[in-house]
Amino acid sequence: MNIYVGNLDFDVKDEELREIFEEYGTVDTIKIISDKYTGRSKGFGFVSIPDNSEANKAIKGLNGTTLGNREITVNEAKPKKDSFYN
Repeated sequence: MNIYVGNLDFDVKDEELREIFEEYGTVDTIKIISDKYTGRSKGFGFVSIPDNSEANKAIKGLNGTTLGNREITVNEAKPKKDSFYN
């Protein structure tokens, strides 16, 4: 399952995100989205957990918790739209 993680503190790194999600199961990939020009975090990212039951436990356990100085939003990622008009 692909999980959306929003409202990330701009200083949170991939390793920190991996650590908290690995408490719930096996993490496949972590990707914090950054601005392509500045390299600064955009404040959100994605975590891939192959086992859906582990992913659901992570969502329930982490949504609304504090990471860094912010309360994070954690939920199942919605599929990306192909274009502006979809």
